[in-house]
Amino acid sequence: MKMIIENTEAEGLESLLGETITLFCMCYFYTGKLVGVNRSCIKLEDPYIVYETGDFSEKGWKDAQKLPHKYFYITTNTIESFGLMK
Repeated sequence: MKMIIENTEAEGLESLLGETITLFCMCYFYTGKLVGVNRSCIKLEDPYIVYETGDFSEKGWKDAQKLPHKYFYITTNTIESFGLMK
C-alpha cells in the first residue's frame, strides 16, 4: 500500500493522499481522510458513511454516521467517483 511519506507527482486517488475526500460508490457514499492507496483498495482514516447528503452547497452532510473504527478500507472496484467535497 502506498502511504503518505512525501508529495510526489501523482494522479487520481494518489494525488489526494492526506486530504479528506468523498467517495461515491456502488451503494453508499463514504468520506474520510485518505491515508492509503493500492491497486485493490483505499484506506480512510476517521471514516463516515453518508446516508443523506442534503444540499451540496451546505458545509456539512445532512446525515453522516461515524464508523466505529479508526480506519476503513474500500475496494477500488466499487468506487464510481471521488473528490474533495466538504
